[in-house]
Amino acid sequence: MTNEEIFTKVQEIIADQLDKETEEVKMDSNFKNDFDADSLDIFEIINEIEDEFDVKIEAEEGIDTVKDLVEFVEKEA
Repeated sequence: MTNEEIFTKVQEIIADQLDKETEEVKMDSNFKNDFDADSLDIFEIINEIEDEFDVKIEAEEGIDTVKDLVEFVEKEA
């Protein structure tokens, strides 16, 4: 799976979970600063990503941006 394919799927999941348009979710978007996502929002996004890509994301992975999440999935999937 390419970086672009991963980003597209991650983008869809984030947009769906946070009730945003997919175009609003950019690679450099920060979950807290750009989307005002709380810990529950992030937990739900991570659960969805884990199910979709069959990866396990620990809380201490330091995922703050969409790029962090895409790079983690790319490395682990």
